[in-house]
Amino acid sequence: MIKKILMGIIGLAVLVLAVFLIIAWESSMDPVDPPADDQFSQEQIDRGEVIAGLGNCQTCHTTDPEQPYAGGLAMPTPFGTIYSTNISPDPETGIGQWSQEAFTRAMREGVDRSGAHLFPAFPYTHFTKMSDEDVADLYAYVMTREPVQAEAPENTLQFPFNIRMLQAGWKLLFFDEGRYQADENMGEEWNRGAYLAEGLGHCSACHSPRNQFGAEDKSQAWEGTVINGWYAPALNDSNLSPVDWTTEDAYAYLRSGGSPFHGVAIGSMADVVHTGLGKAPEGDIRGLSVWLSDLAGASDGNQASSQATAAIENARKQVDPDPDMSQGERIFAYACASCHYNDPSNPNAMRPEMSLNSAVTAPDPVNLIRATLHGVSQEEGIPEIMMPGFASALSDQEIASLLGFLRETHTDQPAWDNLEQTIRDHRE
Repeated sequence: MIKKILMGIIGLAVLVLAVFLIIAWESSMDPVDPPADDQFSQEQIDRGEVIAGLGNCQTCHTTDPEQPYAGGLAMPTPFGTIYSTNISPDPETGIGQWSQEAFTRAMREGVDRSGAHLFPAFPYTHFTKMSDEDVADLYAYVMTREPVQAEAPENTLQFPFNIRMLQAGWKLLFFDEGRYQADENMGEEWNRGAYLAEGLGHCSACHSPRNQFGAEDKSQAWEGTVINGWYAPALNDSNLSPVDWTTEDAYAYLRSGGSPFHGVAIGSMADVVHTGLGKAPEGDIRGLSVWLSDLAGASDGNQASSQATAAIENARKQVDPDPDMSQGERIFAYACASCHYNDPSNPNAMRPEMSLNSAVTAPDPVNLIRATLHGVSQEEGIPEIMMPGFASALSDQEIASLLGFLRETHTDQPAWDNLEQTIRDHRE
């Protein structure tokens, strides 16, 4: 009897394995000759360039600016490091022999030309929403770039996460394949923004926490999380900013890299704004702004100024005017206030107001720490406006006292835990 039960279990396991292999198997696609120069119109290539920007393709697939799209960018994950692939049209190390059909399958289904499943570090879970025209235009743009012969480093994923076949099971659990479906209850601008944010822009890939399997946690969608050493704030109504993300403010931030009521784009978001969205048409930025404002539950735009005034004045009242000031207040007064002081009724985007800044109100101090240590370059934030770093001028303890002072006096949020140790970790 025991032998029969054992044989039955083995037989069932073999059957399950066979079914899984059938489900997981994907055919390879024949290589093609690289497309001729005149296969695509210049108009289509130009549209594809905008789409590549909206998808932030160059940022993830470029390590050397002299070799765009050659891959090799390291992406640390809890399961090991994944390196981005070469998507230049090099026929040997890139995708020069990929047909448009193979390219489309990779974008929408996460399967490469050989039939191997792609890891979800490549956001096909979002690109699956792309329209036929956008995929075709992106293919035209990528295949007309300069071919670069460059082999990406081998991934260092731990076993069994390095087995690509297992991604088929991951897809069964966490991947919904299909094109974007417009919400008939919302307007054209909102739907355009939703298509870009949920599809091409894959915004929730950075702004949503992930579960233990590396998939976006849909129960906490848009709630914000730390990714690549930066805190991506919540985009929904959980955002702790004292001022609403109105459509106009979101537009200013996405178009120029900064707004009077929310500070400037640094770190990964600076790449999104300046590299990714730089050539996006006004309609696309406007659509994203309408969608973002709605997601954040913003009030009418005319309330933003009064909200900002109240927040700044409240912060001013909390600052002790006594000359026997704390260390943090003294550092702020001598090193920061001349650049960060604002008229409460008219804050200036060129001098970010700390009581409105998302880095100060965020639940994680990493963005404020990194900006204080290393500054904001002229390529980040608002172009040509920079902030010096204080890593060599201030100790970990001094920076902790400064940031603790800002948190206590310029927000109504609780103090950050282990601030000095966190600063030391990021300095190292």
